[in-house]
Amino acid sequence: MNSSIDLSVEINGLRFKNPVLTALGTFGYGVEFNDFFDISELGGFCTKGLSLHPMAGNAPGRIVETPAGMLNAIGLENVGVEAFIAEKLPQLETVDCHVIANILGKSVAEFVEIVERLNPFPKISAYELNISCPNIKEGGVQFGHDPVMAAEVVKAVAQSSEKPVWVKLSPNVTDISVFARACEEAGADALTLVNTFVGMAIDIKKRRPMLSNVTGGLSGPAIKPLALRMVYQAARAVEIPVVGIGGITTAQDALEFMIAGAQAVQIGTANFVDPLAGQKLVEGLRAYCEEQGLDSIRSIIGSLVELQPGDFLYY
Repeated sequence: MNSSIDLSVEINGLRFKNPVLTALGTFGYGVEFNDFFDISELGGFCTKGLSLHPMAGNAPGRIVETPAGMLNAIGLENVGVEAFIAEKLPQLETVDCHVIANILGKSVAEFVEIVERLNPFPKISAYELNISCPNIKEGGVQFGHDPVMAAEVVKAVAQSSEKPVWVKLSPNVTDISVFARACEEAGADALTLVNTFVGMAIDIKKRRPMLSNVTGGLSGPAIKPLALRMVYQAARAVEIPVVGIGGITTAQDALEFMIAGAQAVQIGTANFVDPLAGQKLVEGLRAYCEEQGLDSIRSIIGSLVELQPGDFLYY
């Protein structure tokens, strides 16, 4: 394998050794995956969503397997920002990749308070605002579904933050471009998209929902074409970097998102299927560059060839 190939990308002045990150809620607090591979091989990872106070999440059942994916209604279970600082963050000091702290709040003030608690810690490279989780009845849902409210929380956090502010967008909206532009104008440094789609499953024998929350977030390969379309739209609507998420399992999946305009990608559900998914994705990107004769992965970003009238497609 050609080690001279440059897989690095830059987002908001941060150099990522490669464009492979992991998505919130699928990688724990990072250190759990060190039993499988050295997570320093990744460009970075997103922590579980961090709230101001610990959250127990929803009652079981909370996860249901679906064709080509899964539904989850975990309910944002997490240890809370104080326990993260005291117990988890010290274990990450020796990890040689970027740590993106995903944060959530039930009010603008909570988002700001969490950021102010994390600002002093240099190991945190950026914040990812979770305004889009569909599993709770307040906070994320109302911010993620109203561009005015989304802009309000982004503006407040941007004013308080000492690090880049990324915003994770919900796909459960009419026009993703409206939300992308609203967040950009409010001061977002980058966008990550998409979060999960709202779905449900029913036990036909008991005739009851299979999730205690009734509905949950659909993720996995089933959502990839939808997520890819939204990343393409968002990348064309804003000037700030876009990070693509949604059903990414293979290097080919990641390459599609980057060609559509994503600067980097996050893998989520694939981590449950194969704990080595991130490591394999990095290897796959390097192999693609070698096969295509590319010195740098950056040359493919936003390289989609637009169709012209009369173009004939065949595969």
